[in-house]
Amino acid sequence: MPTYADLGPYSDLVDACRALGPVFPETFVTTDEVRATLRFTVGDEQPGEATTADRWEADGVEGEEVTWSVGYGPPTRALLLKPAGAKGQLPGIVALYDHGHFKLYGKEKIADGRGGPVAAVRPFRETYYGGRAFANDYARAGFAVLVHDTFLWGARKFPLEAMPEMDRDLADSVGAALGHGAIAPEVLRYNGAAYLHEHQIAKYCGLLGTSYAAVTAYEDRVALNYLAARDDVDSARIGCVGFSGGGLRAALLGATADNLAARVVAGMMSTYEPMLSRHVVPHNWMLFTGGWGQIGDFPGIAACAAPKPLLVNYALGDEMFPEAGMRDADAMIRRHYDRAGVPGAYTAAFHDGPHRFDRPMQGEALAWLRSQLG
Repeated sequence: MPTYADLGPYSDLVDACRALGPVFPETFVTTDEVRATLRFTVGDEQPGEATTADRWEADGVEGEEVTWSVGYGPPTRALLLKPAGAKGQLPGIVALYDHGHFKLYGKEKIADGRGGPVAAVRPFRETYYGGRAFANDYARAGFAVLVHDTFLWGARKFPLEAMPEMDRDLADSVGAALGHGAIAPEVLRYNGAAYLHEHQIAKYCGLLGTSYAAVTAYEDRVALNYLAARDDVDSARIGCVGFSGGGLRAALLGATADNLAARVVAGMMSTYEPMLSRHVVPHNWMLFTGGWGQIGDFPGIAACAAPKPLLVNYALGDEMFPEAGMRDADAMIRRHYDRAGVPGAYTAAFHDGPHRFDRPMQGEALAWLRSQLG
């Protein structure tokens, strides 16, 4: 019997579950199957009361701060970035920030608005993004780039005072354990409380018949629909790019939206089996959604939108995923695209080093998006 480090004396639970039916079967997952596991929507999935709150221009980028309602909770706030002086319709990108157990800010992790970088995200950005606001770089390169705060982040975060007392009492110690470099105590405190609070929100989602991933995927589709409806965006040429938890969001957006032309999934790919021993605990609830383990494996979920183009960026020293899982995922995705008759529509980019989406990786993804979207 295999032993799984983080399951310890309950390692035999895995075989007990397998006795009831398939777990991580290698099947050709369909978009219909994924959408059935992510059953959450409000109305026609269009942004409500969309408003432009601010406009500015800096460093070759024209920016707008826009807001809309997804039908519940605080308003979404987003940054729409495009090249200064651009005329006509541009190809679009929905840029999706990571999870990172860092929820005080969302869009500011990968995009600069009026006034430039937010000081609190600088250490995090240096570690994981090579210090770059890559959304602004992509805008300067000729894209209309949308970066929006989603469920539980930034403008849509849960107020600290509204979290349970236990979360607030443990926040400082948990935030310190999460780290992310020289981050101010108030940032660590919020992120620590939000880490604990995510477990409770996941309980509510399950109790109400949905999931954390389903709610987030819905909000990302609303953002995509906002971008597609703009007069300055060519709705037939919209892609998305995301790193880590943002890569997961990119995979789910591709699986659940029909109006997305290409996807970049960076730093978020593995089969599930090699993760069972030590690679479940570090991840957030979105990667472990009820029902996924029975319809297929995660690479199949990411590849279910074939033949639509997909770039997956792998870091072989990524502490969040075992190398065996990444290699297996690459082979599984290739089989999906071979079956769809478009083997060239899948690109795998392997890099050495740790979990990150640094400047060379960002440049590689940008070049690929240009080749797909024009």
